[in-house]
Amino acid sequence: MLISRTIQRRQAFLLLTLGVMLSACGKSSNEQQAGAAMPAMPVTVQAVTAETVPVQTEVVAQTEGAKQIEVRPRVGGIILKRLYEEGEPVKAGKDMFLIDPVPFQLQVEQAKALIAQQKARIDQTAREALRLKGLLETRSISQREYDNATSDSSVATATMLQYQAQLREAELNLSYTHVKAPENGIAGRFVLSEGALASANTTLLSTIVQVSPIWVRFSLSESDLMTLGGHLRPGHVQDVRLILADGVEYPQSGRINFSASQIDPALGTQQLRAEFKNSDNTLLPGQFVRVRLTTGKRDGVFLIPQTAVLTGQQGKFVFVAEKDKDGKTIASVRPIQAGGWFNDRWIVLDGLKAGDQVIIDNLIKVRPGAPVAPHAADAAPVVAPAQQKTKA
Repeated sequence: MLISRTIQRRQAFLLLTLGVMLSACGKSSNEQQAGAAMPAMPVTVQAVTAETVPVQTEVVAQTEGAKQIEVRPRVGGIILKRLYEEGEPVKAGKDMFLIDPVPFQLQVEQAKALIAQQKARIDQTAREALRLKGLLETRSISQREYDNATSDSSVATATMLQYQAQLREAELNLSYTHVKAPENGIAGRFVLSEGALASANTTLLSTIVQVSPIWVRFSLSESDLMTLGGHLRPGHVQDVRLILADGVEYPQSGRINFSASQIDPALGTQQLRAEFKNSDNTLLPGQFVRVRLTTGKRDGVFLIPQTAVLTGQQGKFVFVAEKDKDGKTIASVRPIQAGGWFNDRWIVLDGLKAGDQVIIDNLIKVRPGAPVAPHAADAAPVVAPAQQKTKA
């Protein structure tokens, strides 16, 4: 009986020992698997260096004619003919429309007839005054009769001046029947049609837009103004460039010819206008374009790809590959102060230093403090030992 109990105790001890050994083996296996599950993530890095970039911003803008003139007749009448080609350039003084001149020609002839009549009246009153002067010397008439005669002569002369002014007015109105272009520019369409009745100084016949030079109107928000160094004045802008709708840069630079003296309280923006040469009429009024303004340069900043910049609750940040206290290369979070874009890269004003290895890919998989295997963009990724064993 004693021997049987001894055998049972030995069997229990052996089972307990075997269980402890199996547990230890399982724990060692789990630790190895955990170590193999966290290999160093291959990432592409860019070593940043301090650079100099222009201080600039881009905004949406719209072109407009330097002069936009409405063509209206100065006299009323029937429009007999259109004398220009719609949509074509016209020069100042060119005839654009002909209004029926016959009524105005009659007014000129009437004014001339009144002048001829009044001229005869002047001669008559002058002769009468001369005749009465002789009679007055012989006391054949009273002084009053002579004074009336000289007054009639003066009135006739004054009336002549009135009729001459009427003649000039009639001739001027006759010249207005030829509606001329007031400025050089591109003529618009004929709003009415030949045979229509136009009212003096009221009816719109057409428009003329001056496109060389051409103006570009835009506005800057307060954040844009702070980026450029404050409220803009024409002398503070070094360069003005125009980017067309297809992304092509207009070959000629412009200049600021107007800047508002205050911020629009409704929109919180400053209104500005730039002027560009447009001798070949490449630009037309009403086009939507982009304006790039440059006010200076900024030294000691860093340029990194757009994909490297992430946004969190505390603002923008990047991942940097750096050594931890154990000498391992890990991904570390760096908050940054971004200063906008330059071409296709972010400008970093603060948060980085020269030589930092900024991670620019695999950012979805990267975690703070996780091991990484950095490599340059033109080098092959480094394969971690754990991955090599897995492949083997």
